[in-house]
Amino acid sequence: MPDSDNNDNGNRRALIVGGSMAGMFAALLLRRHGWRVDVFERSGEAMASRGAGLATHPELADALTAAGIDPDSALAVSLAGRHVIDRAGNVVESHPLPQRMTSWDLLYRRLREALPEDCYHQGTRFRELEAVAGGVRATFDDGRVETGDLLIGADGVQSEVRERVLPEVRPTYAGYVAWRGLVPEAAVSEATRRALAEHIIFSLPPGEQTLSYPIAGEGDGEQAKARRLNWVWYRQARTAAEQDALLTGLDGKRRAVSIPPRQMRAEAIATMRADAEVRLPPQHAELIRLTDHPFLQGIFDLQCSEMVFGCTILLGDAAFVARPHTGYGVTKAAEDAVALAHCLAAAGDDIDSGLAEWGALRLAAGRQTVERGRQLGSLLDADRDATGGDSFGLDRNVASAVLVETAISGSMAATSRAVAR
Repeated sequence: MPDSDNNDNGNRRALIVGGSMAGMFAALLLRRHGWRVDVFERSGEAMASRGAGLATHPELADALTAAGIDPDSALAVSLAGRHVIDRAGNVVESHPLPQRMTSWDLLYRRLREALPEDCYHQGTRFRELEAVAGGVRATFDDGRVETGDLLIGADGVQSEVRERVLPEVRPTYAGYVAWRGLVPEAAVSEATRRALAEHIIFSLPPGEQTLSYPIAGEGDGEQAKARRLNWVWYRQARTAAEQDALLTGLDGKRRAVSIPPRQMRAEAIATMRADAEVRLPPQHAELIRLTDHPFLQGIFDLQCSEMVFGCTILLGDAAFVARPHTGYGVTKAAEDAVALAHCLAAAGDDIDSGLAEWGALRLAAGRQTVERGRQLGSLLDADRDATGGDSFGLDRNVASAVLVETAISGSMAATSRAVAR
């Protein structure tokens, strides 16, 4: 494989709309195959401030290696397995599945450091695309016009590239939301720290689910050793009024997908915290109590019928969004990029055939991942005891399914299910 330093001799150019994980994986992998790349990110903010925890998979480590990044520098915390705890905080189910965890900010930082500064254009919003002879032309809001052999829409669930090529495709709301937050491990009680330190911990109140796991601290070096505890709480919000109340920020704007940490309304946070005290195990309630700036995302499914449109493609969450129970969003985007670089390299001068092969492969993979997310999401509504109220009424089959199936990849599945049997 060509070294990234040798890409200046490449004649092909890719325009990548979207500067988050998917866009940077595509840029790094294409560069290593001799392409010239430019990444255009609409946000003018420092994206690393959007940190949250991420489950990782062997496929993500492979993609990092292919992109020229040492996985050990990006996947920082190794866990021994998973537990389900009951309302009192006692372990009722366990599953020994080693897994490495990371944070959004750490992984983003490693990708961003590997990409030359002159390839990354922040605060540049895509506006229009046009097919031209042998390629595509993109226009941006600042008046910039760029031409390339390939345009990659890697701009996420609210993709503006997808809006141009598949305007009829919209995210479908799944009926529930995820509250999320991070707490310095040193800030929690010793008992909670011991209970949560080396495992993914699930709790399963009726119709809901919480989980937590440790990730590296913010920053590098000694800062990274000061670990944080990441938590997620899935809660139903089925009515339009509930959705509007949760997705309207301090500025009065109703967001389509998520609310940034410092835009959450105090009333919504106070209600969530009060509910945690009566509905959740003490360890998870403590994490929520100690989180300074919790944030919220709506849960959506999104599935495209095609990923290739001439010299324009959709990649990552611009094409398929699976529910976060899969723990596979970033890995899926990385696999999209790995497959793209491979298919284009194998096709030689015939870019069209390389894109066609890539599209068929990743379309099938995307559909499978979305369906898996729906199946895992259905566990929130799985049968429980009729006791209702604040009793977990936990069905052991549900607990086992959550432990064995959540956030595993194909390469982990055989081992996970064999151990479970």
